[in-house]
Amino acid sequence: MALLSVEGLRTQFATGAGTVRAVDGVSFAIERGEVLGLVGESGCGKSVTSLSIMRLVPPPGQIVAGRIRLEGEDLLDKDAEAMRRVRGARIAMVFQEPMTSLNPVFTIGDQIAAAVLAHEGGRRRAAWDRAVEMLDQVQVPSPGERARDYPHQLSGGLRQRAMIALALAPGPQLLIADEPTTALDVTIQAQILDLLRRLQAERGMAVLLITHDLGVVAELCHRVAIIYAGRIVEMAPVARIFEEPLHPYTRGLLRCLPHPSRFGQPLSSIEGAPPDLRGADAGCPFAPRCPLAIESCRRHEPALAERRPGHFVACPVAVV
Repeated sequence: MALLSVEGLRTQFATGAGTVRAVDGVSFAIERGEVLGLVGESGCGKSVTSLSIMRLVPPPGQIVAGRIRLEGEDLLDKDAEAMRRVRGARIAMVFQEPMTSLNPVFTIGDQIAAAVLAHEGGRRRAAWDRAVEMLDQVQVPSPGERARDYPHQLSGGLRQRAMIALALAPGPQLLIADEPTTALDVTIQAQILDLLRRLQAERGMAVLLITHDLGVVAELCHRVAIIYAGRIVEMAPVARIFEEPLHPYTRGLLRCLPHPSRFGQPLSSIEGAPPDLRGADAGCPFAPRCPLAIESCRRHEPALAERRPGHFVACPVAVV
């Protein structure tokens, strides 16, 4: 049994201009100890997928269909109190910008200790010692001193390390990392990626990595799911995606990456724009931008099918 199984997830936002189908039938599974990358451009539904798993979709968003099973338990059947016990203890999340997640009026140590007490109980002194230990594990220098600092007193890289320490303190089975390095400079990005890789290996936890950066995926992930307009269009082991991508959208993303062989040449781009998620058009959402689209692509939505062992693609014209 997979650690996490998402089946036919649909999350919508009711607005005055119409219903936005942010997540439109997403299905995937994550095994224990696996790192799965969820990749796509801005607005494709990556972050809403992660918030749906955590049951943290903000109003007017609503999960309208699907199943989210953690070790066989459907999280959509749990009440608010039961979900509070799941968050942190079994699934934790690291957000893109820790300043929006860390409480500015409490010290870093107090916040980590509070997470430990909430999920494990015990004495406050022991929880504080655990907080300092966690800061040491994520390589925050002078952790005993930094534990007494407030979020604004830390650099962006140290805040992200503190956020990781906060997420991992209760010992979750699954960590969701939503663009954990986007707001950081390149040098700090590399340090955070190395940290995540080490912690994942040491703890054997599963990770769902939300990103638009295929370079990050190559560094950390075992498998990758490519999402477009709220739907997964391709899913395969990382090496297969880079070596033999099948979906035209995946190929377009890879062509956009800088490469030494194209030095001095203009960067490629995918022509057109993502579809309006309020639309109700039939067919493949990528068809208007796809150079290989045929008439059936515009009439029928392709199902995600296994075209090679472990390699799934939603495209009738994918070259196999």
